[in-house]
Amino acid sequence: MCYYSRLFTANWPYSMKFPGKRKFKHYFPTDARDPLLSPRAEREASASWIVGIDQTLVDIEARVDDAFIARYGLSVGHSLVIDDDVAEALYQALVRDNLITHQFAGGSIGNTLHNYSTLADDRSVLLGVMCRNIEIGGYAYRYLCNTSSRTDLNYLQGVDGAIGRCFTLIGDSGERTFAISPGQMNQLRVESIPEAVIAGASALVLTAYLLRGKPGEPMRDAALRAVEYAKKYDVPVVLTLGTTFVIADNPAWWQAFIKENVSILAMNEEEAQALTGIADPLLAADRALEWTDLVLCTAGPAGLYMAGFTEESEKRETGHPLLPGAIAEFNQFEFSRAMRRRDCRQPRRIYSHIAPYMGGPEKIMNTNGAGDAALAALLHDIAANNYHRGTVPNSGKHTLRWLTYSSLSQVCKYANRVSYQVLNQHSPRLTRGLPEREDSLEEAYWER
Repeated sequence: MCYYSRLFTANWPYSMKFPGKRKFKHYFPTDARDPLLSPRAEREASASWIVGIDQTLVDIEARVDDAFIARYGLSVGHSLVIDDDVAEALYQALVRDNLITHQFAGGSIGNTLHNYSTLADDRSVLLGVMCRNIEIGGYAYRYLCNTSSRTDLNYLQGVDGAIGRCFTLIGDSGERTFAISPGQMNQLRVESIPEAVIAGASALVLTAYLLRGKPGEPMRDAALRAVEYAKKYDVPVVLTLGTTFVIADNPAWWQAFIKENVSILAMNEEEAQALTGIADPLLAADRALEWTDLVLCTAGPAGLYMAGFTEESEKRETGHPLLPGAIAEFNQFEFSRAMRRRDCRQPRRIYSHIAPYMGGPEKIMNTNGAGDAALAALLHDIAANNYHRGTVPNSGKHTLRWLTYSSLSQVCKYANRVSYQVLNQHSPRLTRGLPEREDSLEEAYWER
């Protein structure tokens, strides 16, 4: 067992103990980790970040009467895309009459990066657009206020006009009506993609929405340029599918795109079925391994599944009960760490599953963002591995080119816990890190 593993064999406090500079006590203090490490090496290896591209938008929730909904040409209980001028008039009316109850920064990748930075207390870089002129208290202002200070927004491209706005209007009967205004969120240009930022990243994170561009919108080309840079510098590309309908339109195209460009795939069970044609999430994740290296598949009340590859000679058997499923005893080697298939001399498929943490919340406050939270936990593990490789390259943790720092089983536990935290709150973004210790909840097992 390596030096770091010995330190981590205590009860797992649910907030993962990763190498890196962390402000919370449960994170490993890098300045006291190893007396043989030189300060210079520590400084040189300290830069490890995640970069992502998103359609910047704000979720605006308000309570209105049915007459208000009709006034703006909306249909109660339905979702409609509205023009920018209608969106602006609607927003000003909500502000004037003090009808807004919540304004949250949104967007799948924005949520993921915020949650990553909150968990890791480390840098992430968001690429997208932002209003050049920001009004204090307005939606763009709220976006900035609701984003972690550790998320680097310095590379956002300024635009004249609004970012995306998604209005949730709750009527007299409690029925929810949605009005979506894209604004300028798809106007990210190719020249706004910084090559050097992607070159040094631990991962590039994208959503399928970015690649569904309309004629005249530059976002698709910008996203593809980012993928080009990531492949040039061997940076893992992470794709979250985002919605069933986008994938179901042309699953063969997505399969080919994933096979050519994507290392890590995140999806829920419905998106998995749209992509693979398979309803069972475990079999769908297994099928996706034909095109990618690591799969995270959330399955609602069934918990979440992960599938990946490891080196045959380095596989580690689980200490947990073997699970039945469409693949018999599929979790047999879940204590193994994941690798990209091309880095394996003899690749072995590995799988893991975990049921909802503590059976799930007593009352689910919000399902929006639970998958993004799980992905943030996975990204934290990947970034920790990259950091540790750069800081202690001769460690036993890096005899092979692993993709994750922890085993598939441990990543499942962490992703599951972070997802629970989001389900248990109103906002899709974490407001704080996980509790330092939760001894009263259950005994945790750290595999050796």
